[in-house]
Amino acid sequence: MTQQRPFLILWTLAVAATVAAFVVHLALRGRTVDLGYKLGRARAEQARLREVKRVLSLEAASYETPQRVEMVARSLLGMTPPPPERVIPVRGYSAPAGEREPEGEESGSAPPSGGRP
Repeated sequence: MTQQRPFLILWTLAVAATVAAFVVHLALRGRTVDLGYKLGRARAEQARLREVKRVLSLEAASYETPQRVEMVARSLLGMTPPPPERVIPVRGYSAPAGEREPEGEESGSAPPSGGRP
């Protein structure tokens, strides 16, 4: 019986070590699968956010065009071009060729109301 006792102790230790290694393996495998799912969700969220960023960039770019600004000003804000008597020219400013007043009109003169609305 003395010979079987060390064998039984060693056999028990080997089985316990094998079971412990298997439990550790299962825990690591479960953690790996969980991290894989989290990574998949994070990648899906990243793709969704990239699409949102792309859409918002296009929308922001459309707001920067003069036509879009004018359309928003006229439709949503109810703005209209000012009447000529409300326009105050800025001295020292040279308007581009397409926006210059025709020759013969006074430029730089104050409106009849004294310059203030």
